Order: sequence, then structure tokens, then C-alpha cells
Amino acid sequence: MLETRRSYEKEINLLHEQLRLLRAQMYGKKSEKRTSDNGAVQLPLFDMPEPDIDGADKEDSEEIEVKVHSRKKPGRKKLPVDLPRVEVLHDIPEEDKVCDCGAALHRIGEEVSEKLDIIPAVIRVIRHVRPKYACRSCEGVETEGAVVKIAPPPKQIIDKGIATAGLIAYILTAKFCDALPFYRQEAQFKRIGAEIPRASMCHWAMKIADRCQPLIELLQQEIRSGPLINIDETTVQVLKEPGRSPTTKSYMWVCRGGAPVRPGLLYHYAPNRSSDVARDLLRGYRGVVQSDGYKGYDFLDTESKIVHAACWAHARRKFTDAQKGAQKQKKAGSVDVALGFISKIYRLEREAAKQNLSSSELLAMRQEKTKKVLDNFYKWLGKKAIHVTPKSLLGKAVKYTLGQWERLKVFIDHPQMTPDNNLAENAIRPFVVGRKNWLFAGTVEGAMASAGLYSLIETAKANGLEPYAYLRFLLEKLPFAKTTADYKNLLPMYLSGKDLVIPDVPSGV
Repeated sequence: MLETRRSYEKEINLLHEQLRLLRAQMYGKKSEKRTSDNGAVQLPLFDMPEPDIDGADKEDSEEIEVKVHSRKKPGRKKLPVDLPRVEVLHDIPEEDKVCDCGAALHRIGEEVSEKLDIIPAVIRVIRHVRPKYACRSCEGVETEGAVVKIAPPPKQIIDKGIATAGLIAYILTAKFCDALPFYRQEAQFKRIGAEIPRASMCHWAMKIADRCQPLIELLQQEIRSGPLINIDETTVQVLKEPGRSPTTKSYMWVCRGGAPVRPGLLYHYAPNRSSDVARDLLRGYRGVVQSDGYKGYDFLDTESKIVHAACWAHARRKFTDAQKGAQKQKKAGSVDVALGFISKIYRLEREAAKQNLSSSELLAMRQEKTKKVLDNFYKWLGKKAIHVTPKSLLGKAVKYTLGQWERLKVFIDHPQMTPDNNLAENAIRPFVVGRKNWLFAGTVEGAMASAGLYSLIETAKANGLEPYAYLRFLLEKLPFAKTTADYKNLLPMYLSGKDLVIPDVPSGV
């Protein structure tokens, strides 16, 4: 009877823990920053919570120098110097430029104040005029050459259409960068005097994605050439997918890789979350692959040319969930100890970033300091795993961290890595924001086209390019690309902002 009662109490405690976590997820703050009961950010009293194992608290103490606080005087942020300026002169009347003594006043200076202005989108029609020429002497006479001569039509990204590179770039930027669905853009265009059906916009996007396919293939090669690939995936709904219900989940995968100074992002649509998709995306790759703990990536552990790394952000999230589900009087328990270890790892990374350490210096710091933190954390996890309830949130967090441990410590040997997979998660976020607006893809072809366009736009953003300027440049140059080198020179990582020149609006428009 006593054992049954204890079993019920344990189950009730677990249910209460899950209920507290659910309430925190639904109504609480989404941030994983540690907070106190009154909502203030909890600053650690010590460098790291005391581990409850022998020897783990013998780490050398660190002295922290606190600089004198100085408050900056608040003021308006200066407007960017690269924005065009239009000067408006506000001068006094000519008759006021004479002193009471009769002498002329001299200009001794000026006061300048800058205001920010904007001109809404300007719709204009580009008229391509091609004069025709004919010989009057040859009229009615058979000749070998052409009687009428005319210049060839200019190459356009979409032949025999009304859309210019600028219009298509504007539409694609609004859809895939600003998450503005085509039906909303249709209403916007109508307000400014142009009727562009959403079906036309969709058709143009599909055509552009098809024309950009050679760039996507080169982009994939660039990503595979780097020392690290971050990979992640999220759901997407496709309504008209053959043989599948409209409510069936499909997936958008994303890979971020290539040279660290010029990264590339590749989005890839797949009808499932199978490991075969990841296997195809990484085929022929040699290097480090960083992912979350999804079992579909387990095959990477058996690949001889790939080092599989895990994500500390996911491990920390497990302990944060345990903290949210814990009772208030137990907040400062084992969960805070675990979070303290992880905080120390990230603090060392922040200090290294502030010091702008080289790859060799970062590797040395991790081997000297981070490895010591990891060793102590691993000992603490091993002891805690024996005493914690396996089905509790803390038990699950401990089990997950220990199960991922070999992958979690990979980053200390690879200076090009960060401890977490946030680069991939941040790359998938623009797609998730867009999905909240357009909700679903109509067809498989549409989902694949979206993947290609997201790849180019997000790669441009990752390399510091303005998306509209890049797309306009790309769509103007793409019709002239013939060789592999031509296409490669259009990839965002090989361009700079100076290469992207947007033509000015003609005066009088």
C-alpha cells in the first residue's frame, strides 16, 4: 500500500511538473535567460554554481575587474552617410541682409538639421524603341539581304513579358524577404495604379527559380567545400502533392556552409524528414556537420569522412524546461548548477570573441579552459543520472546531454565552430516567418521554387548584400550568362555592395 502511494505521488509530481512547463510555454516569457521570481535577470553570485562532486570545485578562481560605470549622453542617432542628400536652402530676404548701419551682412556660417524622407514605390513604363530602316531604291526589287533592318530586342529575364528585372526583384524581395504574400502585393500594386494579378507573380517566380537552377547547383558545391555545415529542417504544408493529403507535413531543409568569410545557404524541399534527405544533401562532403539531436542525423556518426557535432543550445533548452517546470522553492537546485556550467562555456566564447582571437588562439583557449568546464560538467551529470527521476524534466535533460556528449564536445577541437547550431536555426527563421503569412505552398513545384529563391536571398543577406539590389543585378545579368564561370560570378559570395548599382529614377517622374 505504501509503495502504491509513493508511486502515485511520484506520478502526480511528474504531471505537476509537466503542467508548470506547459503553462510557462503558453503564457511565460520565451527567452531562455535566467530570471528571478520578480522577473529581474538573475546575475550569478559566483563564477559558477558549486558542483556537488568531489574535486569539481577545485577549479582556479578568476579575478574580475569591474570598470567604473559611465553613462552616455542620450542623443539622436546620426543618419547614414551613404544615403543621398537633397539640400533645401532657407535664407532670409535680400532686404534683411543689410545692417542698420547700412553695411552689407556677410555669411559667417550656417546651421544644418537633417530630416529623413522617403519616396514611395514608383511605377513607370520602360518603352523600348527600335527604329526600322529600309532602302527606298530597293523597294519592289528582289534582294539577297533583308529589306528592313532593325536592332535585335534586348535580352530580358522573361521574354515577351511586361516584367522588368526591377519589377520582379521588387516582388521577390517582398515575398521571400519581407514575407508579403502575392495577394497582398496585388492589392498594393492596384493602389498605385498597376494591376498585376497574383497568378502572374507566381508564374514569374517559378520562371526565375528555373532560370537560377545552375546557380543553385554551384551554391551547393560552395557549401560542400567548407569545413563546416550547419543543418536543420522545419515543416511546410503543400496542398497539391500527388498521392498525399493536403494536411500531410512536408519539410524544408536548410544547410549553411562554405568558406566562413563568404557563407552560403541552401534550402531544399522534401516530402519527408527521412535521413535519406540529409544523406543526399551531404553526399561527398568532408568535414564537420552540426545538427540538433534528431535521430535522422544518427547516420553521420558512422560516416568516416564526417565529424558529427551537436548543439549546446538544445541541451540548455532541456534544462531551461526543467527550470520552468520546477516548483518555486526548488528553483535554485540542480537545474541551476547545470545551467551554470553551460553559462560558463558561453561566457568563455564571448570573451574570446571580444578579444578577436585567431583560430589557433581560440583552439588553445578551448583546450585550456573550456575542456576543464566540460570535464567537471560530465562528472556532475554522471552522478546526477543515478539519483534523478528518469521521467522528470531534469532526468530527461541529463539523459539527453549524456546521450549527446561525444557530439557536444566536438566544438573544442574545431575553431571554425560555435558551441550551438544557431546559424542553421537563424537561417530557417525567415522561412518560418514567411510561412506564418502565406501558410502553405500550392504545389511541389512551388515549394521547390521557393527553396531556390530563399537560398539566393538568404545567401545574399549572409554576405552583407541588400536583397533587392542583388536580385535586380542578378536578373539583369542572368540572360547573358553562358559558362560555369559566368554563373559563378553571379553568386552572392563573390559580389560586394559596390557591384550592385541601382539606376536612378529619371527626373520628373
